[in-house]
Amino acid sequence: MANIISDETIEYVGILAKLELSAAEKEEAKKDMGRMLDYIDQLNELDTTGVEPMSHVFPVSNVFREDVVTNGDERDATLANAPEKKDGAFKVPKTVE
Repeated sequence: MANIISDETIEYVGILAKLELSAAEKEEAKKDMGRMLDYIDQLNELDTTGVEPMSHVFPVSNVFREDVVTNGDERDATLANAPEKKDGAFKVPKTVE
């Protein structure tokens, strides 16, 4: 294991994650973090010359629809059901004095 994780690092990560770890859990976390860092070291040994950087493994395209108004101005139809209206708007009782 090339990467040695200190007890202080585990304590700090526990504080950041708001975790209360027992001594056994801290030891297990040290081993897990060491294995993760070893794997990263193994990945760093790969030859990536000529490989374009990417943000996703799969091609991602914009999946949002165009922002097009489809219903138009239906103010008159909306106000048709209003009990009272004034100047093209709903008229409601005053609630704040």
